[in-house]
Amino acid sequence: MGVSPLQPKAVRVRPVPAVSRSIAILRLLGETKQGMGVKAIADALELVPSTCLHILRVLVSEDLVRVDPGTKRYTLAGGMISLARSVLSIGSFSQLAQPALDRLAASFAVTAMGVEITARKDVVVLAISKSTQPFRLHTDVGSQFDHLASATGRLIAAHSGENWTQLRERYNAIVWDKAPGFATWKKEVEQARANGWSMDRDNFVSGLTVVAAPIFNSGAQLTHTLVVAGLSSHMGAAEMEALTSTMRREAREIADQMAARGP
Repeated sequence: MGVSPLQPKAVRVRPVPAVSRSIAILRLLGETKQGMGVKAIADALELVPSTCLHILRVLVSEDLVRVDPGTKRYTLAGGMISLARSVLSIGSFSQLAQPALDRLAASFAVTAMGVEITARKDVVVLAISKSTQPFRLHTDVGSQFDHLASATGRLIAAHSGENWTQLRERYNAIVWDKAPGFATWKKEVEQARANGWSMDRDNFVSGLTVVAAPIFNSGAQLTHTLVVAGLSSHMGAAEMEALTSTMRREAREIADQMAARGP
């Protein structure tokens, strides 16, 4: 874990407009609780209204989207739940990570999360074990975060293969409670690569310390992290040493189980 794995060669993906537009519509509806009409969706995504309507009709026929006959507003439908359920099925990362998260939450009085780093570099919470300790970070399964924010973001930066000019541009777009400054953040990214874990203390959320341990797949790609969040006042040097040691061990065990499971 002390050496950054070699970065695999990027695969060029040829755009498929209809697929991209469909996904964009689903994401937009997922962010909108009250539903949206065709024109509002088309305007938000800069689509031709007739094209937008055609895609919506297909999504409705596949039970991924539903339309209210009275208001003509579109919302996500139950078919999305069936798709999501497979991500959380037996043998999935969330199932493998849950016991480790429960142990971390119980042993260290923290909220523990298993997160996935998607191909788009989004950070998505797939499993969680909440502590009884109060803190200001509100999260649940399905929550998404800026990919370079907080502790997981430092690990992504450490293993992304991007140069510092590219990373600085991405750093500038991060929303913090209290930004650490690029020079400090760069040093912490380098430490994350060397140490095999990362920490955000009071930057992402003031008063909160977030720690992340990386999980690599068999191709040496950073695909997931174990994350814990707790009050900074409860995270002293002794607690941090015990916590990071345990997290790294749990992360390695999960990586081994995922490798044994195969693709």
